[in-house]
Amino acid sequence: MGGCFSDVRGGKQSVGVGLTGTTMYPISTSNATVNDAVDHFFRARGFRQLFTPLELKVGIWKIYGEFFDKRICNLKFFDKRVFPLHARCNPTSKMNMIPKGRYILPNLDPALYKIKVTNVPISKSEDYLEMEDLRLNLTTGSCDPRKMEWSLSLSASRLRDRDILSKSDPMVVVYSKKRDGTLEELGRTEVIMNSLDPAWIKKITVAYHFEIVQPLIFHVYDVDTKYYNLPVEMLKLNDAEFLGEGSCVLSEIVTKQGQSLTLDLHNRNGNRGLKNLGKLTVHAEETVASRNAIEVKFYCSRLENKDLFSKCDPFLRISRIVENGGSVPICKTEVVDNNLNPIWRPLCLTMQQFVSKDNPLIIECFDFNSSGNHVLIGNLQKSVADLEKLHEQKTGANFILPSSAHHGHGKVLKGQLFVDHFSEKQLYSFIDYVSSGFELNFMVAVDFTASNGHPRDPDSLHYIDPSGRFNAYQQAIMEVGEVIQFYDSDRHFPAWGFGGVTNGAVSHCFNLNGSASGVEVEGVQGIMAAYASALYHVGLAGPTLFGPVINNAAEIAGQSLSCNSRKYFVLLIITDGVLTDLQETKDALVRASDLPLSILIVGVGGADFKQMEILDADNGCRLESSTGRVVTRDIVQFVPMREVIAGELI
Repeated sequence: MGGCFSDVRGGKQSVGVGLTGTTMYPISTSNATVNDAVDHFFRARGFRQLFTPLELKVGIWKIYGEFFDKRICNLKFFDKRVFPLHARCNPTSKMNMIPKGRYILPNLDPALYKIKVTNVPISKSEDYLEMEDLRLNLTTGSCDPRKMEWSLSLSASRLRDRDILSKSDPMVVVYSKKRDGTLEELGRTEVIMNSLDPAWIKKITVAYHFEIVQPLIFHVYDVDTKYYNLPVEMLKLNDAEFLGEGSCVLSEIVTKQGQSLTLDLHNRNGNRGLKNLGKLTVHAEETVASRNAIEVKFYCSRLENKDLFSKCDPFLRISRIVENGGSVPICKTEVVDNNLNPIWRPLCLTMQQFVSKDNPLIIECFDFNSSGNHVLIGNLQKSVADLEKLHEQKTGANFILPSSAHHGHGKVLKGQLFVDHFSEKQLYSFIDYVSSGFELNFMVAVDFTASNGHPRDPDSLHYIDPSGRFNAYQQAIMEVGEVIQFYDSDRHFPAWGFGGVTNGAVSHCFNLNGSASGVEVEGVQGIMAAYASALYHVGLAGPTLFGPVINNAAEIAGQSLSCNSRKYFVLLIITDGVLTDLQETKDALVRASDLPLSILIVGVGGADFKQMEILDADNGCRLESSTGRVVTRDIVQFVPMREVIAGELI
């Protein structure tokens, strides 16, 4: 996704990088339309009215009367549309009951909030609903489209070719246009190499406000190959070539039939002097509010070789079929070089990507070419549920090579796709833990490597000013600690140092208070006192290693979780330098990502913090361990010290 480039470097980069209940559908009745005239007006122009699902929470509905195998109780709306609820009869009590649970009512206009419940008898008997114990709650909540977030998928065709020896390497930047005419950047896609007809994987999320006009501006750029190593967020647009601009209003997309809109690209500021700058298609989908995700690992056997002098360089691209019959790409694997029996690293797919386990997915296997003309080896169509069965049955699915004939069914190939690993998981965020009643617990780790400078040197980052002015480390401890300590009831904080000499040896995780038995100090002032004391007893050394400190913090969080303690831990790491154990740190973070733990890294001084930005993973490239496991959730936030001072930390 973000930061994924489909070129020799980025095209071979992994892009692993997710409401329960019964769904009820409206019955077709003669009076089931909102307004025939308005409905015809929208449909004649290719639009549909805005609809959104409503959630129905039901206790138990008791329907007395004659015994029926199928009993229908209806929800009747003031626009006269009727939605059925099918009841099940209890033979013992001869009572028809609608099971307790959550139901989703689809296709409701957001204006239809005045709802009444009526019993529509299906016989002449005196049937009625017993209402005493019924808890009926119809809510819009996050299902209200006026407050929903929408995910935009982007693709283009016939873009201008600005490269001489190859094709353009396009990227899209999406802006929201404010009332004063200024543009606010909403997000960037990845860069796709050598393609004039790209389909980007990264989605742009937009908050939809029903009551206001939201103009969107789309800028397409050709990115120079020398910038491929940079995350897209760090690319300077002045260094890229402008390919075209498109614009629309968000409501145009979400009300369009199929929720897809194709825009003609033109020059900046509406200048249409150059024609045929290509087209940009925007497809919108409501985001799915779910924590469900799957982790899946694929491998193939006996792929057909498409290369003449070597073997294929295969990769997989997975797309989801959408309502209008088209498809949008949701992820792809890395490229495995020169291999007809490739094994890819695990992918983590959220329900936001695959929508439901029964939703059909198209899995395509390509032979990578640096020219951008990737050759299709074969494809197949499976749902997430189908992939789970393949894993359980330990069987493969044959790829199919589509036929060039119009009505052909395609050729079944010997090459097969296997699912080596399949697991379901819940992706919990920091807010999920805290809102569920977890208590915050603060931990801190301070960098004692020699690159900070000797504490007695006024230029040192560890210099203790006799006037009482805080150094950068003291500022970070105070700024973060004073916020978090109010959420920690006992205010006893584990505090470590790393990269310093204690007891004649370099230690990469030592107790800041100098105690051999206890790691905790009392309150933020206790951290400050332990830190100041350590500067007189700990020698500065190196190198800079995060792994041991993170493992210690993870051990504490894991022990707390195993004891069913409702605690969430926040580890503050204050550092000035470049990591020596980047991969070991990634491994530790991946292991810790299943625990109630977040890590805040504050960078002090003027060192190069690119490695910290890698750990932060805000560019969309999910961290992977050395074994190929993808991080469950993003638990790292890196902040330069200047932002801590500016109050932008929390």
